[in-house]
Amino acid sequence: MTFYVHPTEQLVVEIYVRDLQRSKKFYLQLGFDLLSEKKSFVSLMWENHRLFLEERKDLPSPTDFAQANVRIMVADVDECWKRVHEMKARVTKPIADREYGLRDFTVADPDGFGLRFGSWLPRTSE
Repeated sequence: MTFYVHPTEQLVVEIYVRDLQRSKKFYLQLGFDLLSEKKSFVSLMWENHRLFLEERKDLPSPTDFAQANVRIMVADVDECWKRVHEMKARVTKPIADREYGLRDFTVADPDGFGLRFGSWLPRTSE
């Protein structure tokens, strides 16, 4: 099969943000890398996966519950949990071992978009 674009470019999440500089700082503190920046658009990367931020000053204020989230798999979710507490990020789902096989938690970005960080739990024989 021939791909039109590289698989890491095929499906990219783009998030609208009210304040591009504030959101860029938040994502960089979480560990994302900055790929490029324009006046109202930032391209970030987590490992080989891109995340786009587009500034839209007309966005409504965030709600208490994120309407969507992106799952980001990490080798050590507990280390990531420490980082979000140091940042004082808004936790929407605290860290715990889940029945679906992950230890994970969810935080909201400054505009309310959810970021779920998780690590696989060790498999046990039943």
